Amino acid sequence: MEDNCCQTNNKKGLFNGLIYGLFPHAFCIGFIVFSVIGISTATAFFKKFLLIPHFFSFLVGISFLLATLSAVIYLRKNRCLCVAGIKNKWKYLTILYGVTILTNLLMFSVVFPALANINSQNTISQNNLLSSLSIEVQIPCSGHAPLIIDEIKKDDGVGSVWFKAPNIFEVKYNPEKTSPERIASLEIFKTFKIIVQ
Repeated sequence: MEDNCCQTNNKKGLFNGLIYGLFPHAFCIGFIVFSVIGISTATAFFKKFLLIPHFFSFLVGISFLLATLSAVIYLRKNRCLCVAGIKNKWKYLTILYGVTILTNLLMFSVVFPALANINSQNTISQNNLLSSLSIEVQIPCSGHAPLIIDEIKKDDGVGSVWFKAPNIFEVKYNPEKTSPERIASLEIFKTFKIIVQ
């Protein structure tokens, strides 16, 4: 039976919204997954994209562009690409855009901050007295946190890095092996500005 303009497929709107909300974040999700399992070649590939400061703003825009494209295709397929059709399909469109917005919010406010701290410990000896350093990094969103943590941990004097949303990083380091100045001079902070607190 062919769908007509008076019917609404809410399951399709939910599924499409979820896909279009998640798809643009594939680069960050890939970086996190490959960082955790230790595949440095793959993380190097994803890192190139994450180094673009406003990359995530573009991704959010892409998710809405894809949702809009899906809505247009859906409305055209059901011969509803008109004001009356949009009014009849308001539930579908509300679910599609609502789930896209919720997926993006969930990724930025819950998933990325939680995943950033999964692999935050280094293998530095905990017998040494570690000092603490709090830094604020001007990252556009929490999706960049795993990248910052990964770069800070390359300093062999760093014991751990803990991310606190929206842009604070708590660093534990061995003062005999590194210093706040050395950490602040890392290459990553030429792209993302740092404020040592």
